[in-house]
Amino acid sequence: MKQQYVIGVDMGTTSTKAVLFEPNGTAIDVAYTAYPLIKETPDMAEQDLDVLFEAVLLSVGTLMDKTACRPEDILCVSFSSAMHSLIAMDQLNQPLTRSITWADNRSAKWADQLKETNGLEIYHRTGTPIHPMSPLAKIIWLREEHPVIFNKTAKFIGIKEYIFYQLFGEYIVDYSIASSTGLFNIHDFKWDSLALATAGIDESRLSSLAAPTNQLAGMSAKYAEQMGLLQDTPFVLGGNDGCLSNLGVGAVEPGIAAVTIGTSGAVRMVTDRPVTDPQGRTFCYVLDEKHWVIGGAVNNGGVVLEWASHQYFQMEQQLAGEKEQTAYDCLMEQIAAVPAGSKGLFFHPYLNGERAPLWDAEARGSFFGINTMHRPEHFLRAVLEGICFNLYDVLHDLTELAGKPKKIMATGGFSRSEVWRQMLTDIFNQELTLPESFESSCLGAAVFGLKSMGVIQELSEVTSMTGFEYSHAPQAAEGEIYGTMFPVYRQLSQTFASNYHQVAAIQRILE
Repeated sequence: MKQQYVIGVDMGTTSTKAVLFEPNGTAIDVAYTAYPLIKETPDMAEQDLDVLFEAVLLSVGTLMDKTACRPEDILCVSFSSAMHSLIAMDQLNQPLTRSITWADNRSAKWADQLKETNGLEIYHRTGTPIHPMSPLAKIIWLREEHPVIFNKTAKFIGIKEYIFYQLFGEYIVDYSIASSTGLFNIHDFKWDSLALATAGIDESRLSSLAAPTNQLAGMSAKYAEQMGLLQDTPFVLGGNDGCLSNLGVGAVEPGIAAVTIGTSGAVRMVTDRPVTDPQGRTFCYVLDEKHWVIGGAVNNGGVVLEWASHQYFQMEQQLAGEKEQTAYDCLMEQIAAVPAGSKGLFFHPYLNGERAPLWDAEARGSFFGINTMHRPEHFLRAVLEGICFNLYDVLHDLTELAGKPKKIMATGGFSRSEVWRQMLTDIFNQELTLPESFESSCLGAAVFGLKSMGVIQELSEVTSMTGFEYSHAPQAAEGEIYGTMFPVYRQLSQTFASNYHQVAAIQRILE
């Protein structure tokens, strides 16, 4: 019997990756294609559509070349993509905008106004917090500030819809991506009438809804040749990257939380029913027809450590070469040498505004408690602790809704640092489990592909695919220190919140 494979594709903010998996979840190889995020103004964050489409073709094609896999051996290609993107398409199916990503804050004014009117009601219906990230807020922004584009738009779509339209000529969106638009009712799996009325559109200007296991086939010979695939290779819709990350680490049962720290970060738990927060602090997105994912995503993960290392780590980067270490290893060595708590230095990591737990695009970062005893290495450790405290703050809110998790899975770029892993464990004061799974969102997409093809019957079968697990246990002394610091961290964040908009306004004047 011939060997067959499934390809999981993840379209992210700055790169697209494709991974070839065996049906048992074993990863064979991966191909990446990077691209820039377009920021012509501080609040803009867009992607070039041609570059994104070419990245998908190139990533899959490169993967097929690298693995020398035969086209007929591919069961299907299944997709994950970043949430909250918006593209305006005209009646001739030509784009009127680039892809406006989750990180674009230009609709902040309209998100704030929505919060003051019927925003909370819409949140409880759609599960998407009211924030500039959401396509709902972006559509209102286009309607109010760019009426020519708004009036010419025949379809408002996201990046995955754009890719599938280019390949198959059909506007279709999976429930998972739709549930992150702020326009989809997570209770009845339809476009939400109140959200549509608020945006000033009807469902004819949105894509057709479908299950994440839905397949399309029959792409043009040109694109099939570029990817090294057969024309009739099934392409499976899949879901959004956050939900599929949970699936890819095996966190699909109630009571299991997944923590991700990459450029940004998130804390998520799967539930068997929609759960929203009375205060609108957490999201609730659809994984499939039987599972919802609740949690909070943060803007400020590894990107903040990268910023801090440039500010406080110049000399150590030189020393790294002398010690024959990478700069990253040398940085972590410096942080490890500082005792837990950074001598009472607090850091709030809101350099890029913040989603959870604040949902305030104008939040700003801060150090608090500085004295003459603090050296650059204390600031570096405080930055790492602040990122972890922020994620624990999200888990704190999530615990109020779903109870304390019985198990916490961790994934993302941070996991290569033992210092960071242990710090997160100590701040969460709970054992942290790290799966061996390769590219969790791609594996999550592959699982939907396998289910679509009938190879597996239940999503829970992913637990046999994630590989070896290893754990970190919390350290008692460090856990006690962080347990004392966290309430202060949280109180300071709430105290500063009343001044964030004033500070942001001053910064705009002084830019």
